[in-house]
Amino acid sequence: MFEVKVDDQKCVGCEECVDICPEEVFELQDEKSVPINAEACVGCESCVEVCEEGAITVTEIYRLKMDLFS
Repeated sequence: MFEVKVDDQKCVGCEECVDICPEEVFELQDEKSVPINAEACVGCESCVEVCEEGAITVTEIYRLKMDLFS
């Protein structure tokens, strides 16, 4: 399971993440990308790679929880 975040201060609404995501995680709303289907994310990070603004982060939730208890 993955957490997908878009920094709306950095997002310029180019739609590259919308177009490249194989799981249709993103949708453009008010000219910004929004992860409307984040639970479908498979962690391929294509969105991260294509985002020239560095607005997208994908974090594996299981690893995040494990780090908190380590």
